[in-house]
Amino acid sequence: MSTTTVRDLFAALQAHLGLAWAAGADGGGRVVRTPGDDAGSSASLVDRLNLIEPASVAVLGSRELHFLESLRSGSRADALERLLGSGVTALIVADARAVPEELRASAEAAGTPVLTSPRPAAEVVSGVRRHLAHLFSEQVILHGVFMEVMGIGVLITGDSSVGKSELALELVSRGHRLIADDAPEFSRIDADTLNGTCPEILRDFLEVRGLGLLNVRAMYGDGAIRRSKYLRLLVHLQPAGNRRLREMDRISPYRRMRRILGVEVPEITLPVATGRNLAVLVEAAVRSHVLYMNGYDAGRDFEERQRLLLERQTP
Repeated sequence: MSTTTVRDLFAALQAHLGLAWAAGADGGGRVVRTPGDDAGSSASLVDRLNLIEPASVAVLGSRELHFLESLRSGSRADALERLLGSGVTALIVADARAVPEELRASAEAAGTPVLTSPRPAAEVVSGVRRHLAHLFSEQVILHGVFMEVMGIGVLITGDSSVGKSELALELVSRGHRLIADDAPEFSRIDADTLNGTCPEILRDFLEVRGLGLLNVRAMYGDGAIRRSKYLRLLVHLQPAGNRRLREMDRISPYRRMRRILGVEVPEITLPVATGRNLAVLVEAAVRSHVLYMNGYDAGRDFEERQRLLLERQTP
């Protein structure tokens, strides 16, 4: 089972959330409870401060600090003793608030790490949750090129030499963004969502036959690269002579669902043949898919028009 310490959490999110150590540095080796741990099965992994059932990582914003400050001295000491003795792994003070001296002293005595962030408490909770969800999620590596096309995550798959990388290069030149070439990593972060990222060693690179490795960021700028995206569509490239494509319904596309880590992802198959502009076809496939997910199917619309026309012509 994956584990992470408070020190690991700080290193991973320091730049993103502006984290800084405020107290309890000696407790940096504490392990953040994973979702399957018995000790944390009844509590959220990260949440706003709840004195009744605190999360493993408890976030204190202005609201929570104001509540603690409103308590009488004895009640506040009891609340801090109960909080720090409840098994909480770390505290994060957000909203650019200073750590109260009483909280700092109690945390140092208990060896509980206290971090600060200038970001709003809700943003801190969301950022830590996303990081831990990715860390503890199921993961798989799929062969293909992962792109952001028309704002959605699209994995382009197909046999070797079918033209995936060349297609990706043309899509980048048309303003779309590369996430990962060859071996994108996908994590299941909730019941129906897969998040795709690029292995560190492959980031920014695209291999194109005849040109070798290309650094897309260096060639096209930072705007041509995206670090991650939710997977919403698979586009499978298939040579046009394939028998299955010859039998394809010409009114509606060959659309099926593919199960990845238990999540159903729609897949569209595109025939590959000399002279076909695959970049335009992928853009059209994505636009058509977005319409389909919003309830519009051009094939059904056409068939309905035919039916109405026949009804009008029938005596």
